[in-house]
Amino acid sequence: MTDTVTDRFLRYVVIDTQSDPTSSTQPSTDKQKNLGRMLVEELLAIGLSDAHLDEHGYVYATIPSKVDKPVPVICFCSHMDTAPDFTGTNVKPQIVRSYSGGDIRLSGDPQQIIRVGDNPALNDQIGNDIITTDGTTLLGADDKAGIAEIMTAAQILVDNPDIKHGTIKILFTPDEEIGRGVDKVDLEKLGARFAYTMDGETAGHIEDETFSADGVEITIQGVAIHPGFAKGKMENAIKIAGEIISRLPKNLAPETTEGREGFVHPTGVTGSMEKAALNLIVRDFNDDGLAAKEALLERIIKEVMADYPGSSYGFKVKPQYRNMKAILDRHPEIIDNAVEAIRRAGMEPVRGSIRGGTDGSRLSFMSLPCPNIFAGGHAFHSPLEWVSRQDMEKAVKTIVELAKIWEERA
Repeated sequence: MTDTVTDRFLRYVVIDTQSDPTSSTQPSTDKQKNLGRMLVEELLAIGLSDAHLDEHGYVYATIPSKVDKPVPVICFCSHMDTAPDFTGTNVKPQIVRSYSGGDIRLSGDPQQIIRVGDNPALNDQIGNDIITTDGTTLLGADDKAGIAEIMTAAQILVDNPDIKHGTIKILFTPDEEIGRGVDKVDLEKLGARFAYTMDGETAGHIEDETFSADGVEITIQGVAIHPGFAKGKMENAIKIAGEIISRLPKNLAPETTEGREGFVHPTGVTGSMEKAALNLIVRDFNDDGLAAKEALLERIIKEVMADYPGSSYGFKVKPQYRNMKAILDRHPEIIDNAVEAIRRAGMEPVRGSIRGGTDGSRLSFMSLPCPNIFAGGHAFHSPLEWVSRQDMEKAVKTIVELAKIWEERA
């Protein structure tokens, strides 16, 4: 097999693998296994004899060590699902060869334009080959770019016996986009000591910090009565929910925050006159900030409910993931080696924080420390998603160099 990273990427993105947050199965959609089965076939063809897809939709494989000395076992991980935010059915990838600059109008929907003003990273792509959708679907670079990069690097490591490295594990997960990416992973079977998700954005970037994240569910029990006889008696749960939403601080919203600022964000509201439910997510880079925002939210609820003496509320916090930096700081060699690999691959390393989470967030707290390395994609979860061939090739080189560095420094 002599597939390039671009060959692989174009093959993977046309497979619909969207996950479904309303599903209770694992994986949430059976179609994710279609890509999993393809990946297993390709891994077996490369020569990784233990490659397999388990019943929960995880792909596992091992690249055997080429040296006698003990080297920490590392894992490279990417997720197979694409986000439910925008359709991933019937993806038609387009290639803008030797990009000359300027906005990119997408052929399938001329209203969809990848604007340089919204994508300043395009200024670094002059002369490169840009892969987009036709504007009617998302692309799936998040995270099929990462998968293609890991697969291509695996082939390079297997085909070049002169490249020295220790045992390397490969893990492809389902359902990352809906927060269940590692729910059923078998870490004992994986057998890795450290890991890297290939799920970041701009070339050269490595992220060792994420938000800490909770979900909040608010239930409101109102007072329902026939509207013709409601004066002084009705307490409409829908209106109570609306008041709570209207009092959320505007400076603590996703649309008004950036960098290391956290937020409180309503994601859903359902209800009737009698009963309503509000779902929110709360994000901050430290646990104290998370707790403060949740306390503020409950204080708002209590202030609103004071005007509705016949009604009651429930307030439930569900932990989602925590800032992986607390774990990664205990193992500085994980980041140090990645920084050196990026440098050897011809880029200036940039360390940063993710305003979100990855599989690595939870894996780090499951005794598998796992920062996030760039995969090259941009404008995730939208029809304006794009990635460049050259950035994917840089990610492949970074993986190969990282495997070599762990062996050198063992």
